[in-house]
Amino acid sequence: MVVVTLGNPRDKFWGRILALAPEGLSMSGIELASFEDLVVMVKDGESFTPAVVFFPMHRIERVELDLPDGSLPSLSQRFSAKTGLDPAELLSSAGAGPKTVRQATVHPARDRA
Repeated sequence: MVVVTLGNPRDKFWGRILALAPEGLSMSGIELASFEDLVVMVKDGESFTPAVVFFPMHRIERVELDLPDGSLPSLSQRFSAKTGLDPAELLSSAGAGPKTVRQATVHPARDRA
């Protein structure tokens, strides 16, 4: 899981890398601003379809691993703690259509340090 910082326009995207090429980055995920909304949707059992997007390399400013920072948990850890689901697994089958909590495999929250 990664957090991608984009420029022009400035934005952040959280998700899973599908492909990395000299032309750009393809990933499955969500805009970082929608993170809490996604957590609520998953907890409520609503279906959702993760975005599959391509960002041209000239827009990418930074790609960071989604890791904890000191005592602050990573976004993946926060997602797992609040939903009981593994976000990487939930986003990995992005092309398979809308997801519901019943379709996802439940895993105990894991420490991804």
